[in-house]
Amino acid sequence: MSFTDWKTERIESILPEDFYTLIEKNAKHIEKTFPVTLSHCLDLEKTKNFIAYNQDKENHKEGYYFYPRDIKTNALIGYLCIKSIDNRISKCELGYFVDEDYQGKGITSKLVSETLDFCFNTLKMNKVFICTSKINKASQQIALKHHFKKEGILRDEFKGGDGTFEDVVYFGLLKSEYKQHER
Repeated sequence: MSFTDWKTERIESILPEDFYTLIEKNAKHIEKTFPVTLSHCLDLEKTKNFIAYNQDKENHKEGYYFYPRDIKTNALIGYLCIKSIDNRISKCELGYFVDEDYQGKGITSKLVSETLDFCFNTLKMNKVFICTSKINKASQQIALKHHFKKEGILRDEFKGGDGTFEDVVYFGLLKSEYKQHER
């Protein structure tokens, strides 16, 4: 099933109120995978600061932010950030989630596809990587669908929202591989 009534917006058009609503609605859904975002968006004032901080990061080319929005309801329905940018070796990481009510509709896949184009063709990255929980099979499927290679397991690499350390599965995609599969 595909959901086509959405568009991608950038951080400059995002109202903190909209992002706070998305985070508040999905707090349980993202508590283990987005603990930092969650801790910075506990109330509207903190969310305003979080959006302003991320806007500053984007202005300084230290991160980039994409938000799918339902065209009919005008609600934000997800979040994707480009982070861990290392310009020295032209590498960056993707982190993303979609509202629980919109999962399984192809939104994440399309959003990742658009973002990979941005990473490789606009930012001129050589490698994009995704680190995901070993139990997050949906995120692993997104990586594999976009021709990322499973490069290994990083032990105790992520500190979850409950304070426990978790292993992560590391997926990488090189620009040469991306160009091979580009449509």
